[in-house]
Amino acid sequence: MKRIFSVVLTPDPDDGGYVVTVPGLPGCVTEGDTFEEAVSNARDAIALYLQYMKDKGETVEDVPPSTLTTIEVD
Repeated sequence: MKRIFSVVLTPDPDDGGYVVTVPGLPGCVTEGDTFEEAVSNARDAIALYLQYMKDKGETVEDVPPSTLTTIEVD
């Protein structure tokens, strides 16, 4: 069963690369030196998170994908 999760990639100005969080999976965080590596690591982190929850006998509720937008403020 395929599932879709929103991920947030935040550039890391100090170390370079990206920090990745998964809003629908609290505590699921990873990183990568490039955008592509960060996305790949996010896939792995999500799969491990879901397997861990399954092994504990817990379920993960489906969360609708997030919408990200920018807002300009003076």
